[in-house]
This record gives sequence, structure tokens and C-alpha cells, in this order.
Amino acid sequence: METKVVLRSPEELAQALPFLMGYHPTDSIVLLALHGEHGRFGGRLRVELPDEPQDVAEWPGLARQLADFLVAGSLRRGSRPSSIVAFLCQDPRAGERPSQVMERLRPLAQQLRVACGEMDVPVIEALCVSGGRWWSYCRPGSDSTVEEPDEGAPVAEAGRSVIAATSAYAGMPMPVSLRELESRLRPVEPPALEHETALDLACARLVPRMLDRSASVSVTDRTVELARGALEDFLSAPSVNDPVSSDRRDDALLDHKDAAEMILGLQDHAARDRVVEWADPVRAGAAIRLWRALARRCAGPYAEHAAALLALTGWVAWCLGDEAEARVALCRALDLEPHCTFARLLQHAVAQGLDPDVVRHSLRSARRRRVLEAATVRRGPAGPAGRGPGRRSPGGRRARIRR
Repeated sequence: METKVVLRSPEELAQALPFLMGYHPTDSIVLLALHGEHGRFGGRLRVELPDEPQDVAEWPGLARQLADFLVAGSLRRGSRPSSIVAFLCQDPRAGERPSQVMERLRPLAQQLRVACGEMDVPVIEALCVSGGRWWSYCRPGSDSTVEEPDEGAPVAEAGRSVIAATSAYAGMPMPVSLRELESRLRPVEPPALEHETALDLACARLVPRMLDRSASVSVTDRTVELARGALEDFLSAPSVNDPVSSDRRDDALLDHKDAAEMILGLQDHAARDRVVEWADPVRAGAAIRLWRALARRCAGPYAEHAAALLALTGWVAWCLGDEAEARVALCRALDLEPHCTFARLLQHAVAQGLDPDVVRHSLRSARRRRVLEAATVRRGPAGPAGRGPGRRSPGGRRARIRR
């Protein structure tokens, strides 16, 4: 049964933001599309806040780009937004008060309002959330219960809002911070020397073979074999509720040499095509832990190698219904490798609200097509071993193929 939550004030919007996103956004611009007379939430968009002051000149262009992207995405899903709610979320820097963050970001809020207004989609509320407090750029000083309006109003503690109670009743977990989500996907700090050494050695062994068409198939087979063995280890490992302890245990399950070979082997789409199927209910939980653990080993000169693994992480997270981690993992993958086709495909699908089964069917079709093309290359254009469409009989005459 669908549960409806009505948000009636800027304060309730500030409290609801982590539940709407699935995490507490930090250093973020968030735009939420509203539809219809009653303001039903639709598409949402989050990007990292640009640095200041050197990026201030880019704010108008960024605001137009974000407004256009959100409206265009909503139209592709079949409905133009009637209005937009904007959030600017950033904790104070050293020596800075939350109210100073609000003032520093005010010009950006104004640019967002102008850009959305130019597309005939008004920003009906723009909030700054900083240091556990919130301000409205649209209705400054609207909260008469606050003694010092310039210092903003406190955001209610987690669990004390209507949407928090509703989420708890529905069995949804409490949102974590964006930093906590990202920390599970970033390289371990400080980078482990043994990880980089293993990757150096694996490069020397595998890259020449991956570039050799006749040997690349064996590399793919070996990669999938290693990944399948690691998956079995992760499946048999006991569950750990604490994310930090869980990640440390998962890191310890991997052999340095095997992990390095998997990281390099999974850069090739042929290997990814085979492991992408491990998103079923039985294997998905172990698979996402494996992809995270491999991504955490990609540091220094191998940082970009994490993109393929983060795309796999985003895919499995999406299949598990964790859209928040899927969005974060895919965004991180594209930050590392903007041309990662798999990550871009998935990001578009998640943004469009597609069902993972639609993408799963597309991936299977693409894989079958590549398998057939590879088989044609091995056979040759004229049939087996390039000897034409027929086969030679033992007596030397071509056997007739009956249709």
C-alpha cells in the first residue's frame, strides 16, 4: 500500500531532504521537481557544489545547465514540472559560521531561481542547510519562533520528523551521510603499497595478453574464474552490520595478486558482460561487497580503474533497490572516467526511473550480439575455418546443407 507524507513548511522540507535522497547530501546542490496541483515529488538532481571564489563566474552557466537537465529529464518521463524546490547544503569551513555559509551561497541560489524562472518553472522554495540549521532564500525570517532569524532555524534531530516516523514504520533505514556512502567506494587511506605493487606486476603480465586478440579470451576466462571464487568467499563470510567493520573484513578476504588481476581483467567489457549477471537476489549482496572492495584498491596511478568497478557497484545497488548508493557510485565512476559507457547508460536509466529488468534485458541482448559477432570472426566470413557455408565430406566433396 502506498504511503503518502504531506510536507507543509520549509522546516519539514529540510527534515525530509535526507529521506528524499536516501542520504544526507553535503557540499551539494539539490533540485527536486514538483508536479501537479498538490506538488507531487518527481525527478531529483544532485551535483557537487563548485568551489568558491574561483568558480563564482561559472554559477550562472551551471544554474542554467541544471535547470535545463531537470526539466528535460522530467519531460522525457512524461510530465513537465510545475515548480522546483532547491537546496544548497554545505557545512561551515574552519572559522566560518553557518549563517556565513548561507550568505556566501545566496548568489548561487538567486542564479538557480533565475535559470528555472526563464524556463517557466518557478523555484517555490530555496533552502540553505548548514551546520544543522536551515534558512529560506525565498521567505527570509519566515519562522517567527526563532529568536535570531539571521542564525537560522535548527533542523529537527533524526527520528523526530513525520517523514522519519513514516520511514521507520515502512522499515526503511535511517539515511547516512553522503561522505559515509562515498567512503565505502574510495581508495583506502593511506594507499597500501602492496596494492599498487600487485597492480604493477599484474599490468606487466596481463596487458600484453589483453591487447593480443588470440590471448585475450583466456584473460577474460581467468578474470571471471577469479571473480567467481572471490564471490564464493564473500557469500560464505558471515554478515557484519557495521559498515566500517564489514569493509575491513571484506578487504582482508582478497588476495593481493588475485585482486589485481580482477581489477585489470574487468576493464574489458567481455569480462564485465559475464559478471554483470551476478545481480540476482542470491548473489547481489556478496557481489556489491566484492565490487566495492576491488574499487577501494584502485589508488594513485590506478584510480581510473575503479570506474568499471563502481559502475558494477551502481548496477547491483540499483537491482537491490538502493537508488541512493547507485546514484553515488555511478556519479563517482563518471567523475573518474567520463567516457565509461556502462556507467553513463545506468545513470541515464536510474534518472529516467526505469525498471532494472529493462536494462538487464538490454545487456543480455548486447552480450548475445557480441558473442555471435565473435563467433563469426573465429569461423571466418565463409563458414567454419573460412571454407564456405558447406562442409567437406570425408570423400572430399562438399556436404549439402538441407534447409
